[in-house]
Amino acid sequence: MAKKEQTPENTLFRDIIAHAKEYGFVYPSSEIYEGLQAVYDYGPYGAELKKNIKELWWNTMTRFNDDIVGLDSAIFMHPDTWKASGHIESFNDPMIDNKDSKKRYRADVLLEEKAAEYENNGEQEKADALLKKTGQLLEAEDLEAVRELIIAEDIKCPISGTANWTEVRQFNLMFSTQIGSVSDGSGKIYLRPETAQGIFVNFLNVQKTARMKVPFGIAQIGKAFRNEIVARQFIFRMREFEQMEMQFFVRPGEEMEWYEKWRDARLKWHKAIGIAEEDLRLHEHEKLAHYANAAVDVEYKFPFGFKEVEGIHSRTDFDLKSHQEVSKKKLQYFDPEVGKNYIPYVVETSVGADRLFLMLFCSAFKNEETGEGDKVKTRTYLKLHPALAPVKAAILPLTKKDGLPEKGQEIYKSLKGAFNVVYEEAASIGKRYTRQDLIGTPFCIAVDHQTLEDNTVTIRHRDSTEQERMPITELESYITKATSFNRIYELLQ
Repeated sequence: MAKKEQTPENTLFRDIIAHAKEYGFVYPSSEIYEGLQAVYDYGPYGAELKKNIKELWWNTMTRFNDDIVGLDSAIFMHPDTWKASGHIESFNDPMIDNKDSKKRYRADVLLEEKAAEYENNGEQEKADALLKKTGQLLEAEDLEAVRELIIAEDIKCPISGTANWTEVRQFNLMFSTQIGSVSDGSGKIYLRPETAQGIFVNFLNVQKTARMKVPFGIAQIGKAFRNEIVARQFIFRMREFEQMEMQFFVRPGEEMEWYEKWRDARLKWHKAIGIAEEDLRLHEHEKLAHYANAAVDVEYKFPFGFKEVEGIHSRTDFDLKSHQEVSKKKLQYFDPEVGKNYIPYVVETSVGADRLFLMLFCSAFKNEETGEGDKVKTRTYLKLHPALAPVKAAILPLTKKDGLPEKGQEIYKSLKGAFNVVYEEAASIGKRYTRQDLIGTPFCIAVDHQTLEDNTVTIRHRDSTEQERMPITELESYITKATSFNRIYELLQ
């Protein structure tokens, strides 16, 4: 049987996954029962990092923009919602099986990975042509031609090493369940596959109660569920995940102007949180969803290649118009500036909280060599933006005696109301520095004998490992400034 080649990229990603588990960021769910495929739990530091990511996104949308408000809609929705949205009929992925390995793959992903292979080999035109052809065939729903293209490209199953493929078939991705008891006449409902529809059905409620005028947006963070047949690449593709979506309602005819504005704004946001420009790119869609007239992805260069992190879509008036038709309730807006009713067009920004987490983790994971000759050492740390780091500072007494622990506890108690800080006194100060580096703590505060004399401490910076002396009275203002979301907002002006 063929084995997947161990490239430096594969090794790096394996190290990242191991680091995430070992240091309390992400665990396989139900691990004591051998786990559940494509379902993960966030550990103590992962939960903090994810919380910070969501809070930053939420604040950026609802506070940084005066024309956006928030919503928290239910996971369960009336089943007609998904009829109107088109999910029941068309929320499918094209799947293909390898007859020898019995493994199932997304046909479009196999072709995208082949295109990425061409791109990595410097054959950009070949890659672009393959992606264009794939998009055309999927748009035409010519699944037999998709299979023929996979065979023509000599794409083999990485497990069996053969190209013994079945036909391509469509699989609906929605999870269904029952509501109510059988005796009461239970009904089939769905776990929502996206959060956007909760925004659309509440469009008029939000517009009226928040007294919003078009153009305006509604932002939401929430769980979504998709029965991914092929779920892999760690938390990149999961069956239970979290979305951060914003639907921006605009006048018909102005959607492309707003689409371009939000495309540029969202790309700028990813750079502001510390992602290198060369690791980001925009990818225009060849195949548009049934509701869109324009779509672009913000892609990040993961160890396994460029992949989508966020999508910006011009959804036209499809959603509100469809819900109006199915519900028989008017979803129109009276615009006093133009003196008429209309169904607004929508520009959507949709980013996965889990994919964003993975992007930040991959970007932050650093293995740096220090020293020369036989004294070379590898230093591993997480270079997370201080505003997003799970722990902002660690208070570390130099020894466990001479009153240093008591002074350290005093500093810890004075800071913990404002920040997520930790106190540690076990092991050498060097080992404690290393532990904090491994979870991305930007500042380590060393309490030594001089602290008892003049109330100053040594603050160590994670990225440079440089140290400086500082009065205890300045610690809170210093950490506040360094870890504030304002450091990111400044880059978005």
